[in-house]
Amino acid sequence: MLASQRDLFDIPRDVCYLNSASYSPLPLRTLEAGRAAVGRKGRPWTLDADFARGQHERARSAAARLINADPADVALTPSISYGVATAAKGLTIARGSRVIVLENDHSSPVLEWHHRAEAQGFAVETVRQPDDADWTAAVLAVIERSGAPPVGLASISSVHWSDGGLIDLEPVAAALQRHGALFLIDATQSAGVLPMDVKRLDPDFVLFPTYKWLIGPYGRAFLYVAKRHQGCIPLEQTAAARRNVRAENEVYFTDLAYVGDARRFDMGERDHFISLEMAAIGMEMVAEWGAPAIAQRLAMLTGRIEERVGSLGVTVTERRVRAPHILSLGFNDAMPQGLVEGLAADGVYVAARLGRLRVSPHVFNDEADTERFVAALTQRLR
Repeated sequence: MLASQRDLFDIPRDVCYLNSASYSPLPLRTLEAGRAAVGRKGRPWTLDADFARGQHERARSAAARLINADPADVALTPSISYGVATAAKGLTIARGSRVIVLENDHSSPVLEWHHRAEAQGFAVETVRQPDDADWTAAVLAVIERSGAPPVGLASISSVHWSDGGLIDLEPVAAALQRHGALFLIDATQSAGVLPMDVKRLDPDFVLFPTYKWLIGPYGRAFLYVAKRHQGCIPLEQTAAARRNVRAENEVYFTDLAYVGDARRFDMGERDHFISLEMAAIGMEMVAEWGAPAIAQRLAMLTGRIEERVGSLGVTVTERRVRAPHILSLGFNDAMPQGLVEGLAADGVYVAARLGRLRVSPHVFNDEADTERFVAALTQRLR
């Protein structure tokens, strides 16, 4: 089993950080790279002419590796909502069809479709949070609902951010393909931890940022675009998206045709001095550990917690329908007031999400952290 990687991070022993589903710490290597990058921005005359392109392609390749994509199929974006807006601009959702979203899913894969529904003549249908926590069955039931309008698109997270509910993407993708529907996957809570192969799964779009499970900075995210959509118009009009609009040319606007791959969807103002290298380092580290090894380790940690909280009167979602790296604890009545703040005062960091306590370890956590959490939670509840 993959060992704890705590020594690669600046995490004091008296800190028990179990909140990576919100944002992860940065590895020491990334912190050093960030400091050096700030210095480069302070002395830009030291950069060679190909520096920016190298930064772009390193990050693009690192992101592509995580989902078994070709780098040319990945665009550099600042956020998930930017990527969803990019996808939405290029798609035509048939009038009278349905766009499927999850109840209480994160805003990013949901709000764009509510914004467009009336003008474009489609309906947004929300998959209700299932009582048995089986999101996959609930999504499939909505797709296959007899007598319903046709499905135009499913825009859903692969792991529900609030409780770690797991969506099995393969049967969902297969069902959507049978119906001729599009599939947009927000992989924010799964990229790097759960394996994904876009060449086998064949979704239309996949999006993920780096600041959570990919141990990277804010403001860096990636958009996979299936080749069948790479002829769409990008969200922004930039020189980098065109075949030959270059400051070093004698004629600036030499060729206004778009580049032929997902690079046309790159954001404007692609920051390359600081955060792209930081993002690349985190993704490369995660890829070297490998999603199966990371998932195995984190399943062990969440499993240890599950075994130890059974006597505290809390409920835990069944393993078969939850992600291995997020544990959501429910309470018979309501979560005690001040519980999260009280745990933080004890040096234990978790999050409250939709009335439940969300615990999300990463590779820097170890068995001592699980014992510390259980002890602190026991003390606070009693």
